[in-house]
Amino acid sequence: MTELRGHAFKRMTLLLLVAVAVLGIVTIVSLLVGAQPIGVGSALRVLFDDDRSDAAVIVHDLRMPRTLLGICVGIALGLTGALMQSSTRNPIADPGILGVNAGAAFGVLVAVVGFGIPGFSGYVWFAFVGATVSTALVYMIGNAGPPAAGPGRLVLAGTAVGAALVACTEGIIFLDPKAFDEYRFWIVGDVAKPDLTITGQFVPFLAVGTVLALLLGPPLNALALGDELGGALGVRIAYTRILTGIAVLLLAGSATAAAGPIAFVGLAAPHLARAVTGADQRWLMPYSAVTGAIVILVADVLGRVVLPSGELRVSIMTAIVGVPFFVVLVRRKRAAA
Repeated sequence: MTELRGHAFKRMTLLLLVAVAVLGIVTIVSLLVGAQPIGVGSALRVLFDDDRSDAAVIVHDLRMPRTLLGICVGIALGLTGALMQSSTRNPIADPGILGVNAGAAFGVLVAVVGFGIPGFSGYVWFAFVGATVSTALVYMIGNAGPPAAGPGRLVLAGTAVGAALVACTEGIIFLDPKAFDEYRFWIVGDVAKPDLTITGQFVPFLAVGTVLALLLGPPLNALALGDELGGALGVRIAYTRILTGIAVLLLAGSATAAAGPIAFVGLAAPHLARAVTGADQRWLMPYSAVTGAIVILVADVLGRVVLPSGELRVSIMTAIVGVPFFVVLVRRKRAAA
């Protein structure tokens, strides 16, 4: 038995290293591909020697910031989806479906329009407040009344709360048309922000949320067996759910504040990772983080080249791919049921 476990550990570690290597390749591709292609030799040269040539300006000032931000946002959304799907035992849970993104977006709108606060460092706190309030509302509505909340009720509650917040957002923009000019560039989620400052401000929230997510793997494994059995195994259920909520808010709130709402990454990344890891949350978390980063970068690169002129923002590309993925997932779950 010990030998089998050792073999499984080596296999999962090797596959995780392969996934990290794939992320490294996609990262290099992200630095090379764009409206003005750059050769591998030139990219590597200017990467370590910023001689302020045209290639160096493109790599350092444009592609590197969006690539690093894309990796960070992908890690955050991948972990968020894994945490939400595991804690709610709902295979279609993600920040968008359960209303977290809508709450964070509304918080950012209030910061930008109501208080005139620009920049990530200012409105990230409003994003946290919005995400916290929307998440609390979803769980309150989903758990209200008999019977106890199930996965379906949480999804319905998230859809209702998200729709209400979207309506409020559109109402504010309608009443103040000038707000649209400041808000419209943010609401279409994107990582093409030529400023490493945003990534630097985002990383502390990402680091704390990532550590929490990785530490929550073992207790979430126990809770997957049910609350009663998980409690019998020594898991502090309320404490685990509170920490899960904090991790989700740190990851989803900061990612949404930095890049805007990006849908379906939190849904797809854990399912892609689960195809390798199975139900073991200890492995699912790191795999989901790497997979989320890969998904974001691939979508960003495709968005740069899919049109003969101009670019499609990463949120549009993830939606184009994510909607069919969601439909297939729902059909498979329905067939399994």
